[in-house]
Amino acid sequence: MTQVAIVGGGPVGLGLAIDLGQRGIETVVLERHKDLHTIPKGQNLTQRTAEHFRAWGVLDAVEAARPIPASFGTAGVTAYRNLLSDYSYEWLARSDVQQYYSERNIRIPQYDVERILRARVDGLQTVELRCSSRVEDVSALDERPELLIRPEHGDPYRLRADFVVGCDGARSLTREKAGIHQSFRSHRRRMILAVFHSEELDDLMSRFPGKSYFNALHPEFGGYWQFLGRVDMKNWFFHAPVPVESTPETVNLGARLAKAVGREIAFEQHYLGFWDLRIAIADTYRRGSVFIAGDAAHSHPPYGGYGVNTGFEDARNLSWKLEAVLKGWGTNGLLDSYTAERLPVFRSTADDFIARMIEEDRTFLEAFDPDRDLSAFETAWNSRAVSTKRDVDGYFPNYRGSPIVLGNGGTPSAVGRHCHKARPGCYLPPKEDVIARLGANFALVTVGDAESVGVRFSEAASRLGVPLDLVNMTDTPATREWESSFLLVRPDRFVAYAGCDSRLDAASVLSVAVGR
Repeated sequence: MTQVAIVGGGPVGLGLAIDLGQRGIETVVLERHKDLHTIPKGQNLTQRTAEHFRAWGVLDAVEAARPIPASFGTAGVTAYRNLLSDYSYEWLARSDVQQYYSERNIRIPQYDVERILRARVDGLQTVELRCSSRVEDVSALDERPELLIRPEHGDPYRLRADFVVGCDGARSLTREKAGIHQSFRSHRRRMILAVFHSEELDDLMSRFPGKSYFNALHPEFGGYWQFLGRVDMKNWFFHAPVPVESTPETVNLGARLAKAVGREIAFEQHYLGFWDLRIAIADTYRRGSVFIAGDAAHSHPPYGGYGVNTGFEDARNLSWKLEAVLKGWGTNGLLDSYTAERLPVFRSTADDFIARMIEEDRTFLEAFDPDRDLSAFETAWNSRAVSTKRDVDGYFPNYRGSPIVLGNGGTPSAVGRHCHKARPGCYLPPKEDVIARLGANFALVTVGDAESVGVRFSEAASRLGVPLDLVNMTDTPATREWESSFLLVRPDRFVAYAGCDSRLDAASVLSVAVGR
C-alpha cells in the first residue's frame, strides 16, 4: 500500500514524485525500463521549467550538466528554403520574456534531465523508484486503485494506492484501463527523427551565433518543418517530412540534410526513426482516483518545445492537490480542478500555437515566392520576423476562470500576455525576493502594513486546516507593479486572489481556493 503510485518514470513521472515526496507523501514510481533512453528529445526547457527544477532541488545539477554553453539556447532561427539562404530571422527567443521569471531557460537532452531527477528521487525517503517493473492492469478505479505489476525478475504482485497517476506516455495503459477517451487530429504526415554527428554543420551554423535550433521552411513540404537542433556542439537531431511508405533503407538522410542545410555536409548517423504527426488530447485527466499527466494526457508534434514543459506544469498543478486531499484539507472539487485547469490550457496550446504555426507557414509558402514577386515576398517575410515574437510573449498559460480562482472571468488558456501585474489565475511575476520566500504551502503575500489582514487569514487557515505562510513585502516601486496589496498565492506559484480591499473575507477566499 502506498499513498500515490506513479506509472511511468520518465521526466514528468519523476518530477511529480519529487514534488510529492518533498511534501511528505509516500510515493512509488513504476518504470518498465532500467536504463535511460538515448534519444535527445524534450531539450528546449522554459524559464518556468527551470523554476520547477529550483523547487525540486535539482537546478544546479541541471545547469552543470547542460552540454551547450549558457550563451546558446535562448533563441532559434527560421530560414526560407534552407539554412544557407539569404532570408532568415530569429525565432522563439524565450529570453524576450526573461524579466517575468526568476530563472533562465535551459537547453539540455531529456536523458540528462532524467538521470538528475532519478538521483534526486534516490535522496528522498518518501519516494521509491522501481525500475524494470511493468504495470499490466489498473483496477478499482473509484476506490483505492490496485495495480498488477510484473517485475523483470520475480513473481507478479499487486499494489494498492490512494491515488494512481499515469505518466506512461502517449500509448498510456493507465489511460486505457481508466476508460478515458482520446481525441485525435492527424495531419497524415510521416516524419523522421535522425540523430547524427557533424562538425561541419557546427562550422556552417556559426553564421547564427548563439543559436541552437534551426527551422527551414520549404514550399515543397506545405508548412511542415525541416527542423535541426543541437544536442551539443557537435551532435544534432533532425526532423523532416518523408513519404508515408518510407523505411530506414529508403530514406537518404544525406540528401534530406542537404535540402534543409543548403549543401551536402559530412556526418555520421547515430539513429534514424519515424513518427506520425498528430495531436492527441484526453477528454478528461481524471477518472475516480486515477489521473493522467504528460504525454498520457496530451501529445503533439515536437514543435515549439511545448511537450515536456507542459507535462512538468501538470505535475506542479496536481501534486499539491493530491497532498491536500491526502492530508484532509482538500476536497473532491479540488481534484476536479486539475482537469478544469490543465485540459483547456493544452487545447489552447495545440490550437493557438502548434496547429496555427503549421497553418500560417503553409499559407505564407503558398502565397509568396521570391521568384514570382520578390518585393511582396520580402515585405511578407519581414512582417513574419516581427510577428513571431507573439509566439513567446503570447504564450502565457493561465487559469483565469478556474473554479478555484477568485476575481475574474474567462477560461483557462495558453494565450495571454506577460506583464508585471498580479492577476488571479496567472503566474505570480517575481518581485524583489518573493520567490525565494515562498515555500510549499499557500502564501498570503502582503505589501506594506497589512498586519490585520494577515491575522484574519491565519485564523481562517487554522480553522480550515489549510497550511498558510505569511510573506510581507516592502512597499517598493517593484512590488507596486503587482497593483495589489494582498495576494493569495497557491503552492504552484499561481495567484488565487489579488486585490487591495483590506475588508475581504479571508475564510471565503481560502474556501474557494481549496475547492470548498
